[in-house]
Amino acid sequence: MRSAETGRKYELSLKAWVPQLAGKGITQEAPAERTLETVYYDTKDFRLTRAGITLRRSSDTGWWLRSPGHELQFPLDNSAMPAPVVKLVRAYTLDRKLHPVAQLRTDRFTHRLSDASGRTLATLADDHVTGEFLGGQAVRLDRWRELDVEAGPELLDRLDRALRKRGAENAWWPSKLQRLIGDTAVGKRGSNEVLAAYLREQFERLRRADLGFRVGEDDSVHQLRVAARKLRSALQTFKPLVGKKKANAIAAELKWLGSELAPARDTEVSQARLESCLDEVPPELVFGPLRQYLTRDFARTSQTELARATEALSSTRYVTLLGSIAALLDTMRPAGKKALRKPLRKTARKLSRATAAAEGLSGTELEKALHNVRKKAKRARYAADAVRPVFGKKLRTWRKHVKAVQQTLGKHQDTVVDRAALRHFAIDGFSENQNTFTFGLLYGRDEAAAKMLQDRFADEWRTLSKGARPAWLKT
Repeated sequence: MRSAETGRKYELSLKAWVPQLAGKGITQEAPAERTLETVYYDTKDFRLTRAGITLRRSSDTGWWLRSPGHELQFPLDNSAMPAPVVKLVRAYTLDRKLHPVAQLRTDRFTHRLSDASGRTLATLADDHVTGEFLGGQAVRLDRWRELDVEAGPELLDRLDRALRKRGAENAWWPSKLQRLIGDTAVGKRGSNEVLAAYLREQFERLRRADLGFRVGEDDSVHQLRVAARKLRSALQTFKPLVGKKKANAIAAELKWLGSELAPARDTEVSQARLESCLDEVPPELVFGPLRQYLTRDFARTSQTELARATEALSSTRYVTLLGSIAALLDTMRPAGKKALRKPLRKTARKLSRATAAAEGLSGTELEKALHNVRKKAKRARYAADAVRPVFGKKLRTWRKHVKAVQQTLGKHQDTVVDRAALRHFAIDGFSENQNTFTFGLLYGRDEAAAKMLQDRFADEWRTLSKGARPAWLKT
């Protein structure tokens, strides 16, 4: 459900009067006046602005960092730039220095509209802005006027009609900064063809997740790992189109990043799954303080692995990796549909060969082989995701069946990881004279679940093998 609109922004001539909006039980107070001094910061090539991030220092409220999904405030201090802010945007600045790019002086006249009881019904901020652009070869000045109106939906429409009679128009620019700098921050853009667009999307998701991790956002480790994995997979699959040397070098560094993030994410997943499994055990079969035992053990492990992830994201190696990806995206050349087919077909064949190699195996060997099939299925799915905007329904159907196989084998791998963890808990618990019966019960359930998932995979593979796919994707 869409929430009701509560605010609108307008532009108005510098010489026009703010209309009297009082009447019908509404009182309009004399405006309260104050002056705001705001300095905006960015790199010389506007890396933050190009990414939709605004960093400003306000004379009254301190430092503000605004990005899609985040708005963070930091107090004023004696430093030129707070160290926490620099760390938060490191994935975007790539350690480039932040310096003032624009300065705004805003004379704000705030009008409050209230009812007979004094309750605020609406506020109108009348901003007279003088902007100074510092990012070019010469200083540029500009002056304009904005009106920000906050009110309930019905009153908002009434105020809208009154303001338009005075010549107010919808504000065209999304922010004061972007109005002042115009197209200066657009910068160089690489190819927009399907593969480049996919890589650019995953790179942006990686950087957003980086910021989320640094502010403690839930699931940020998972999002970082997924974006890194998708980037690596696409580079490996389509490296003939990207440039083998560049693709291999970046993929190797993405593998390093994934290995640094994996333990923290694996700990999250394993803890959530084992606690969920424990919830399903009848209380009379739970012996001892097992939940507390799990919480204690996972908390210790999680702290260590999060520290490892933080160290990786703070390293020069990581910043160099991000710079390499950005440079690659700026220089990518378009690839036609025919060129995209061959790498995808090769990936599909690798998936088929991995599945054939798992036939007839059992025990640990089967588990390893199915894990390999899962990885090949994931790469095939990601490859299809990258190119499906330019191919038809049959590719989407094939991709859906590949995803089903991948997800089933993902659950199967969870049982493998969890059984190893349960064995560890049972051994440690026994050494501490704990009753480990419940860990054994969960181990047995995971064994049964693994067998069921193996049967499901066999059915889904038959569906995939016989299902629709483009003629050029026949393996």
